[in-house]
Amino acid sequence: MEISAAGRLEVRITTADVGKRVSVRSLIEHGPPGEKFTDTVGVLTSWDHGVLRITRKDGESVRIAESTLVAGKVVPSAPARRRGPAASYEELARVSARAWRPVESQRLGEWELRAAAGEVPRGARPPGAAAGRREGFTRRANSVLPLGDPGVPLDEALTAVRGWYGARGLPAYVQTATGAQGTQELLCAELEARGWVREVTAELWVGPLAPVADLGGEPSAVVLSREADEAWLARYRRKGVSEVALRVLSGGPSVWFATVPGDDADVPAAIGRCVVDGRWAGFAAVEVDPARRRQGLATTVMAALARRALDEGASAAWLQVEEDNAGARALYGRLGFAAHHAYHHYRAPEGEGAP
Repeated sequence: MEISAAGRLEVRITTADVGKRVSVRSLIEHGPPGEKFTDTVGVLTSWDHGVLRITRKDGESVRIAESTLVAGKVVPSAPARRRGPAASYEELARVSARAWRPVESQRLGEWELRAAAGEVPRGARPPGAAAGRREGFTRRANSVLPLGDPGVPLDEALTAVRGWYGARGLPAYVQTATGAQGTQELLCAELEARGWVREVTAELWVGPLAPVADLGGEPSAVVLSREADEAWLARYRRKGVSEVALRVLSGGPSVWFATVPGDDADVPAAIGRCVVDGRWAGFAAVEVDPARRRQGLATTVMAALARRALDEGASAAWLQVEEDNAGARALYGRLGFAAHHAYHHYRAPEGEGAP
C-alpha cells in the first residue's frame, strides 16, 4: 500500500490506470466482526459509475465500490517467477496451440478461429439425440485463440465468431488467459459485459524437463509409439473417439504416445501423450487404471516421455491441469511444475443479435 510522508494510506490510482495491475485495500462493508479491510491484487479492468472491477490471477472478477477504497497503487505487471523455465504467455499459448491442432482454422486479424468437429460417434450419442449432430472434440480445438487484434471492433469480431461457429453447427467459444504478463484480463471483462459465460477454468503449468526424466520406474515397462493404437484409445477417458479426435490427438510437431501394458491385453494400465516442439515438451492424456493408482505409473509414463523429449532437444515442459484436479496438481508439484497462468473458455450467450 502507498503511505504518504504523513503516515496516511493513499489511493494512488485513477481511471487512467485501467488495464494496469494494481493492489488496493478497501473497507469490508458487511464482513465478520473485527475484519475491517480486504486487499485485492489484479488487473484493473474497469472503473465506471463509482465501481472498480479487478480481475485476479485466477480469472475471478472482483467489484469494489469506489467509496470503500482506503489505499491503492499500480504494481509490476507480472511478479518475478521463483522456479521453472522463463516463458512469455504468448510463447506458451502458441506452443500449446500447436500441440492440439484443429482440423480447420481461419484468421480474423490476429485471432485464430479453430474447429475440430465431426458426427457424434453412434455409441456416444445420448438416447433420443438425432443422428448427424455435430460435436467438437475438446474446447481447445474448437475455440478462438485471440492473440492480438482482430482487425475490427470487438462487437464486429464477436459477431463474425458466432457466425463462423454457427455455420459449423458448433457453439462459439473464446479461449482467454489471466495471471501473466500479456494475458487477457481486459478481454475477459469485455466478454462478461456482453453476456459471454465462463464455463471452464484450468491452469498451464511449466517446469524443467530433466528432473522429470530422472524419475519413474523401469523404462522398459513403457512402450512408446508414434500412433495411438486401439489399446491406448481404450484407456483414454474420452469415449467414442472419432476420426476427427484421432486427427487432433495425432497432430503436432513431434507426437509420442506412451503405454504401460496391463493385466488386460486390450486395456493398458496407464497411458500418456507428449508433443515435442523446440525446447518444449507438452504432456497430456496421462491416464491410469483406477485399480492401479498410487503405484507410480503416471510418473513412470511421464519419465519415459521426458527421456524421449530430451533426446529430441527439449529442455522445458508444460502441461494443463484443471483447477479441481487435486491429485494431478499434487503429482505435478512434486515433479517440479508450477502454475504459469490460468486459461478460460467463454461461451457465447444464447439469443439472436448477441455479439
